[in-house]
Amino acid sequence: MEFITKHLRHSDALLPLVTLVVYILATYLGGWLLMAQAGWLMPALGVLACAHSMILASYLVHECAHNTLFKSSDHNTTLGQFANWLTGGCYGTYEDVRYKHMRHHVDNADPISFDYRGWLRRHPLVEKTVFALEWLYIPAVDYLMHGVLMTAPFTGLGANKQRRRTLAVIITRTALFGLLAVWSLKAAALYVVAYSLLLLVLRFLDAYQHNYEIVLNLDDPKADLPHKGDRDYENHNTYSNLISRRWPVLNLLVLNFCYHNAHHVKPTLPWYKLPALHDELYGSHYQRSLSLKDQLRSYHGNRLEGIYAETYGQVEVPEAVAGGSAVPVYGLSFLTAF
Repeated sequence: MEFITKHLRHSDALLPLVTLVVYILATYLGGWLLMAQAGWLMPALGVLACAHSMILASYLVHECAHNTLFKSSDHNTTLGQFANWLTGGCYGTYEDVRYKHMRHHVDNADPISFDYRGWLRRHPLVEKTVFALEWLYIPAVDYLMHGVLMTAPFTGLGANKQRRRTLAVIITRTALFGLLAVWSLKAAALYVVAYSLLLLVLRFLDAYQHNYEIVLNLDDPKADLPHKGDRDYENHNTYSNLISRRWPVLNLLVLNFCYHNAHHVKPTLPWYKLPALHDELYGSHYQRSLSLKDQLRSYHGNRLEGIYAETYGQVEVPEAVAGGSAVPVYGLSFLTAF
């Protein structure tokens, strides 16, 4: 009881937090064990388990970035750094992840410091490869962004002072992956499949949650932005994309990240409180909500157009999603901090 009152931000957070962390660890380790088994059924379940573990770890990073769990920012940071290792986003620092995401909330925009679109146009062979892979539902843009994340301190995009840290992370993760490949080459190969599922899910959840402008000013905290701090604009251009309205428990598959309007109203509220806040604010029929079926249809039909899409703000998202014409926007994951 003393631990709860002293350290946890919310008095009812202990059970949800412990359950989440135990589940993440169990499915991550269990996923690796299952992926190494003979046959195809157990390895397939292992891929899903490992992918889901990393999905929830990613959204745990998001929770920690908002300091939703502990009173101390240091405690949130420690847990966020650990979760970021599981997601593979650890080549960049947790602090940079948090800074970029906080700019997203404050600026009511999507600030970036690297626009892959211009780079891709200058490298036509890579461009053709990306388009071919994306047609096959392989998230090539996201792999490109993670590659840039790994090399950022050595190319001038990231801070030079992070070179030693980034190199240490690369060596450590490469060595661990090599040891796991020696233990089970099959599991190592299937991990790539699980990681691709992680990137696809994160991208899909991000694709239609906002109608914000992408701005190349992440490195300029004093940039003049027309909608900075505008709560009406924020709410009108934010969308909730629930997996299921009928069975809300299914939204826990993505740690309730899909209750996005409620999250933007109270960013420090933990995931397990968002459904109640959503119902309190909006009820069961909310015009800023998106249908999962319509999102899937739009995403499938416009996934290649999304490679060069630069802004959400051309159309009203609900109408476009319902009509199947909404183009997803890539390269905005909070795990790639640039």
